[in-house]
Amino acid sequence: MDDDLIVELAKLAVLGVHDPARMPFSNPWTRGTPDEIMRGMLAYQWQRRTAVAPQKFRLEYAVLVGDVVVGSQGCGADDWQVLRRAHTGSWLGREFQGQGIGTRMRMLMLQLLFDGLGAVEATSTAFADNPASNAVSRRVGYLDGGSEVVAREGAPATRNRFRMPRERWLEVRADHATRLGAPVVLEGTASLREQLDELANPS
Repeated sequence: MDDDLIVELAKLAVLGVHDPARMPFSNPWTRGTPDEIMRGMLAYQWQRRTAVAPQKFRLEYAVLVGDVVVGSQGCGADDWQVLRRAHTGSWLGREFQGQGIGTRMRMLMLQLLFDGLGAVEATSTAFADNPASNAVSRRVGYLDGGSEVVAREGAPATRNRFRMPRERWLEVRADHATRLGAPVVLEGTASLREQLDELANPS
């Protein structure tokens, strides 16, 4: 994301991401005044730009429908060169939820990870009381990865884990292509993959 997209994303976050009575994120970044939310979003996204290092990366992408920023889809990995496993996370502005965009975002991120970067496995999590996020993972074809109890805003909460091994990806990939309805074009992934390999194997 360039600065203009980051600002648009921050403005979208201020308008609301979820029911205030529920918290779908481990880090409650959506709490606070509009200025606090916007400053937090700007700082986070600017920091993400530098979070690419040997064996570890964090990538954040703006999601656009036409020219409108509707949300964000990200991924991150630790020990990438050893494990080739990445975790995904995303959010949509409230006015864009329930339209199938979240499912398409996840499909496209999996395409990037597996076909663009050579992932062996992708993982995702969702709190048990966030049915929409759980439904996206199941709809896309993830396998059940169990659950865990974690702290959320000072109280225990159950979080479900989902996994997409490469062999499972190969099973669902054709279905994804049909559901997306158009060829997926990955731009810049060759240079990104080369960069990640160079970071791990400097000449």
